[in-house]
Amino acid sequence: MALPTNGRVVIDTTAGEIDIELWSKETPKTCRNFIALALEGYYDGVIFHRIVPGFLVQTGDKTGTGGGGESFYGEPFEDEIHPRLRYAHRGLVAMANNGTKNSNDSQFFITLDRADELHGKHTLFGRVMGDTVYNVMKIGEMEIGENERPVYPPKIKSITIVDNPFPDIIPRITAAEKRAQQRAREAGQREREEAERRRGAKKDVKLLSFGGDQDGETEPVAFKKKNIARPDLIENPSATMIPMPESLLAPPKKSKEQPRERVPETESSSKPSKSNKSEDADKDIKKIRETHAKEKASGSDARRAEIEQMEGEIRRLTRKREGGEDSDEEAARKKNKQTKSYLDEELAKYSKGRGLQKKGKGKKDEGDVLAALNSFRGLLQSNANSEMEDAEEEGDRADDSGGGTVPGGEDPGIEVDDDRGFIGHALHFPKDDGEESRKAERDYEVIDPRQRGARAREEERERKRTAMKGKNGRGRR
Repeated sequence: MALPTNGRVVIDTTAGEIDIELWSKETPKTCRNFIALALEGYYDGVIFHRIVPGFLVQTGDKTGTGGGGESFYGEPFEDEIHPRLRYAHRGLVAMANNGTKNSNDSQFFITLDRADELHGKHTLFGRVMGDTVYNVMKIGEMEIGENERPVYPPKIKSITIVDNPFPDIIPRITAAEKRAQQRAREAGQREREEAERRRGAKKDVKLLSFGGDQDGETEPVAFKKKNIARPDLIENPSATMIPMPESLLAPPKKSKEQPRERVPETESSSKPSKSNKSEDADKDIKKIRETHAKEKASGSDARRAEIEQMEGEIRRLTRKREGGEDSDEEAARKKNKQTKSYLDEELAKYSKGRGLQKKGKGKKDEGDVLAALNSFRGLLQSNANSEMEDAEEEGDRADDSGGGTVPGGEDPGIEVDDDRGFIGHALHFPKDDGEESRKAERDYEVIDPRQRGARAREEERERKRTAMKGKNGRGRR
């Protein structure tokens, strides 16, 4: 029988929780070391650095290599071997050492099976409770690489002390304080890296940069664009802010004779260009109108066809509801369906007497069934009468022949089976004289539990009656 435990912790890992009960009375120094390190948060973030399938999983090394670890006492402490604590099954928690006696620090392991070879070599101080042992087995089934090291090592998140058997333990630093210091160190490291990054070399603004990489001190790059002057697109050139060249704003000063001579030429050249442009515009407008009219006509035709189809559907539905005749197309379709194929016509010729013709759409005709039954009954009666006549004729022949057979006579011939002999057959059973039933009663005993109970109650009542009679007799004396 296992020894009673005193103390309980819950290890929260990436593979699930592990509930451990401690034997603090049998191994007080080992349990005190384990609980003190857990209170200080020493095991937080430590990985399972060694997995031996079917044997054990090991953790407790802060470095994750298997060669580190420190005890709460500042130096390795001695083993605590108890004769009643043995490695008899899986889920047992024990201290790991460096291969020599009295060399325990912070590393511990959990067994995955019975391990008799560990008796007297390692301090056994706890056991895994309940279904959490399956989380330990899950860790033992993980993929491992070289030197029994897992490829993706699971990690201890935190350890919760549920039942502390040593309330006098004063940790050097609590787990919460340790986590706060760790967060402060990480924040300081991030600030130092940010400051070094800002004091770095000058940035090349010509290169492509992102919003997160730019500092607030850098000035945006301004691109100068050339002004574009298009006075022909502006109605009021004087209202624009763009400086216009004088050559575009003011026409060149020339003599009065030159424009007089050139005016008719410009007019004659501009007139045909304007007329060509107007003709092209008219042609484009005509094309657009024609295409629009075609689209409109096609849309109206499609709409008209849809309306006619819907009206036909409405008429068909109303005709069906009123029970009238269907349309011509549906009537022709029904006629095509009703026409029988050549195969059906040929089958109809040979369907008599084979049950292929059905009357009344699958309903059985009782008259036909009764007629067939009466004909079969008459056949039986006629067969019985013919058998009686045949028996009488055979008796007469036997009397005439003197009851013997003539040697060397002719063979009466082979019997011909006319397939009607079964009608005259009769089924006979030997009469039961009661022997079988008596044999069954004699050989087989039927036990009824109700009769047995009734018999027991009757015997109990009889016993009570005799007891009462005895008491009454003694009283009278």
